[in-house]
Amino acid sequence: MLSQQITVDRVFHALGDPTRRAIVEKLSHGPSSVSVLAKPLDITLAAVVQHLQILEESGLVHTEKTGRVRTCRIEPKGLSVAEKWIEDRRSLWERRLDRLGALLTEPEK
Repeated sequence: MLSQQITVDRVFHALGDPTRRAIVEKLSHGPSSVSVLAKPLDITLAAVVQHLQILEESGLVHTEKTGRVRTCRIEPKGLSVAEKWIEDRRSLWERRLDRLGALLTEPEK
């Protein structure tokens, strides 16, 4: 449970930054090199690499270096961690609201 929580925390931490969300959005269209990812961003290449390191540590992105080119791609398993966490919360609250609705529709005694 603790390791899962750390993973969830890392995923949400990584997605909490607008630059990292922009990188994930760009990678959702397909793999890309670091230099291509950096072009539309108003930050240095070194800063993009730091953002990618956080995304990779969270499990959202995978990078691979071939020669001098580092190619990045989205890692669907990382997003599934956040999806499962959200779905678990949604399920819990839907059950609670269903019970509240049933309670409110019961005739008074």
